[in-house]
Parts: sequence; structure tokens; C-alpha cells
Amino acid sequence: MNPIQAGSFLTLHYRLSGPDGADIVNTFNDKPATLSLGAGQLSPAIEARLIGLPEGAHERFELAPGEAFGDRNPELLQRVKLSLLRQLGDPDETYHVGDVVQFPGPDGQGGYAGVVRELGDEALLFDFNHPLAGQPVSFEVQVIGVL
Repeated sequence: MNPIQAGSFLTLHYRLSGPDGADIVNTFNDKPATLSLGAGQLSPAIEARLIGLPEGAHERFELAPGEAFGDRNPELLQRVKLSLLRQLGDPDETYHVGDVVQFPGPDGQGGYAGVVRELGDEALLFDFNHPLAGQPVSFEVQVIGVL
């Protein structure tokens, strides 16, 4: 049996749950996931826990607050002017606290998301931290295949 190592191509089922135990991702009731270790599809802390697991392994890991997705960074709370939001997107959009808004990347490729935390007359406060930053998470994995 092949153990998982850096750069391995994997077929697996996995479940990621937050501090309340609710599933964030769960492939156990659907098709398995395929991914390449080291390609950034999983956090480095989760990938490190997979190294050395053999095909057929079924494990569960508890990751400490901030270990999987980093600590919360107060600098990632930023105000964005409504005029810029209207320029980048729908000029008639109405925003609400909790909305997830997609922003284009600086190079025009890809993008990133922010959560509206506060509404203002001229600007909105966005949180660009990963939603699980600073939170403990559980990761369950069943390794199906390793190449």
C-alpha cells in the first residue's frame, strides 16, 4: 500500500466541521474528492496530518483554534466605499450584514470574498478573514487511493 507523501494524488472522502460540529464540507454521501497534495486544495495543517497515511486509512483529526485556517487578522477588516462597490458590480445592489461579496483579484485573475459586517452611509465594513480563521475544526478522512 502506498502511503501519502508530498505531491501524492489522492482519492478520498472527507468531512470538515466547525466548532459547532456542523459540516462545512462532507463528501461521504457523494462522490469522493480527488486532489493533489501540496496544490493548496487543503490547508497546510490538514495536509501535514495526511502525510504517511496508507490507502484504506480512516482517521479523524482535531485541529486547534487557528491551526487549520490561521488566526483572525484585524487588518483584514476593511471599509470599502459604496462608490467602489457600485463601480465594480451592480450599481443597484443592496447589501446586508452577513452577505458574502466577491471581489476581483488585483491582477484580474481569480478573486476573493469578504463578508459584510457593518453597513454605513458611504462605506461597508468587510471581513476578509477565512470564515474559520481562529476556530477549532475537525477533519475526518477515508483514504481511497494514493498515486
